[in-house]
Amino acid sequence: MPCNTMSTLISAVQNISLISAGELALASGAVCAVLLLFKPLLTGLARAAMLLVRPRLSKEEQLQRRQMRDAMLLKHMLNSIEGEPSHVAELRAIASRV
Repeated sequence: MPCNTMSTLISAVQNISLISAGELALASGAVCAVLLLFKPLLTGLARAAMLLVRPRLSKEEQLQRRQMRDAMLLKHMLNSIEGEPSHVAELRAIASRV
C-alpha cells in the first residue's frame, strides 16, 4: 500500500510543469492580496454574523447579571467563611455594590 501511494505521488509531481506551478503561485498570491485588502470588511462581516448568532446583552441586562453574580458571591462567602477578618473588606465592597 505505501508503495502505491508513493508511486501516485511521484507521478503527480512529474505531471506538474513549471508554468502551472507559477500560475498556482500567482493565483495564491492574488487571493492573499485580495484578503489583505478587504480585511476590515471581512472582519466587520464576521462580527455581524456573530451578533446574529449571539446578540449582545443590553446595559440593563449586563447590570442585572453583574448584580446577581455579586449577590451569589456574597452569599457564598457568607456561608463558607463566617467572620474571617481577611475577607471583611471584600465583603463590604461587594455588599455596597449590591
